[in-house]
Amino acid sequence: MLDKELFKLLENKKGIVFAVIISVLSMLINIGITACICVAIYFAYNKASFVDFIPLFSGIFLGIIIRMILSVLNGRIKDNLGAKVKKDLRGKTYKKIVDLGVNSLDDMNVAGLTQVSLEGIEQLDLYYSNYLPQFFYSMIAPVLLFIVCVFLDWRTALVLLACVPLIPVSIVAVSKYAKKIFAKYWGKYITMGDSFLDSIQGMKELKIFKMDEVYNERMNQKAEEFRKITMKVLVMQLASTTIMDIVAFGGAGAGIAIAIWGVAAKNLSPFVALFLILIAVEFFLPLRSLGSAFHVAMNGASAGKKIYKLLNTPLPVWGKEKVQGTKIELEDISFSYDKSRDILKDINMTFDKGMTAIVGESGSGKSTIAGLLTGALKPYKGSVKVGGKELSSLDRSDYYENLCVVNYNTYIFNESVYDNFLLACPNASEDMMWQALEKVNLDKFIRQNGGLDKIVNEEGDNISGGQKQRLALAVNLLKDKSIYIFDEATSNIDIESEAVIMKNILELAKDKTVIIISHRLANVKDADNIYYISDGTIIEQGKHDYLMEKGGEYQKLCITQKRLEQGYLEEAAV
Repeated sequence: MLDKELFKLLENKKGIVFAVIISVLSMLINIGITACICVAIYFAYNKASFVDFIPLFSGIFLGIIIRMILSVLNGRIKDNLGAKVKKDLRGKTYKKIVDLGVNSLDDMNVAGLTQVSLEGIEQLDLYYSNYLPQFFYSMIAPVLLFIVCVFLDWRTALVLLACVPLIPVSIVAVSKYAKKIFAKYWGKYITMGDSFLDSIQGMKELKIFKMDEVYNERMNQKAEEFRKITMKVLVMQLASTTIMDIVAFGGAGAGIAIAIWGVAAKNLSPFVALFLILIAVEFFLPLRSLGSAFHVAMNGASAGKKIYKLLNTPLPVWGKEKVQGTKIELEDISFSYDKSRDILKDINMTFDKGMTAIVGESGSGKSTIAGLLTGALKPYKGSVKVGGKELSSLDRSDYYENLCVVNYNTYIFNESVYDNFLLACPNASEDMMWQALEKVNLDKFIRQNGGLDKIVNEEGDNISGGQKQRLALAVNLLKDKSIYIFDEATSNIDIESEAVIMKNILELAKDKTVIIISHRLANVKDADNIYYISDGTIIEQGKHDYLMEKGGEYQKLCITQKRLEQGYLEEAAV
């Protein structure tokens, strides 16, 4: 009933303490009001004078006023507690994502992360602001009521107290089933969100391939699955509420029956019995309210588990040392994503000033090496060294100050060209921006289309793929770096853009450490060193001419690509 892991996430525990104290005070005042009413009935029965009623009516009136104040105060405390919880958790979630940097979030994709960090935290707000205060209050209230009642009639007090645990027992009985249901609920919810986001992003392709109706049916199916699991949640909640009501009213009825029996047996005053009857329900109301809050709490707790998992994802290991030198060495590197199949096997590579290329067929492990070089992936065997120092010993910010990565899908923000430049270099002047655009032969296009104030749409869909890649390169060229990694940076773009990008790469290679990963061998023929990878192993190494003379796999792939390109050109000319 109390999740210790989620409780640890709460920083403002004082808010819960204050909420519980106010609830206890409200209960004690309610007991006082009930006692005043019973005494007033006793006075009326004995025909007391009006003066005798004044203190009682004053006490009742004052008690009602104080309860109203405490109720408002309790509401504000819980609202503030919930607001602070949301603020703290969103801050922690954002900070965790930033701290993870380029590292993988395992099975947490963008849609799932968005749902958990937004709606999930909203649900978790109710867990902290409603459920936890009610949980602690429910543990205290029956004990205090027992202490009050045991001096009046120990039999009634004992029966009421004995029936109270039946409510948490019923809650515990359904909690295991409830956790499974809510886990499935969130799983279906996130899956549906993923599918919806995926369909929206790929709507153009779905229309072109006339698959929009098929995906519409899939979306309807996922929505129907979500509806069914939602109905299961509601049925479970209704059944649980019914059980708790039976226990609560049955327990209160048993206590009332004992009190009436005490009056009949002349062991108890009718007015004392009336008091016990009036507060009998108070024994069960806190736990009954806890049961109602429990279902909302389980929904929030299911989301909280995902948040807790995210917040406890191990951070990448980085040190404090500064980068000294740009020579990168991969020594005896082996890597596996699932620990069952090695993607890289005993890789040894050296990258120094000049251009070093990594080539090979798709799936050979080229981009995995890029992930190791950026620190996004960690080898389970071997070491990555920069300037003679272990990558893990370097200060991450300092390393990234020296590193530039341009890949086939470099993200361009839905901002102006000017703002995209400022992301890379906040102090850049407009002249510096235009110079960078000129280097990639994009200045004329930008001048003719709104200048630096031109807004780049989401996913860069208002510029061509080649222009997007050139703009990404221009942004990265603005801030002078020591190490450049180009991971399929010329993939799926026009020949003109490819030529412009390769010209800049060759220029950078004169005094920078440039690593180019490409499936197109024509782009790497000027490299100082070429690594040919197959099935996670280096099978050939050397310059272009040497590898061609060797007559190995590199030569075969190079000849095959030339024939294919020649064939395409001949077909286009016909």
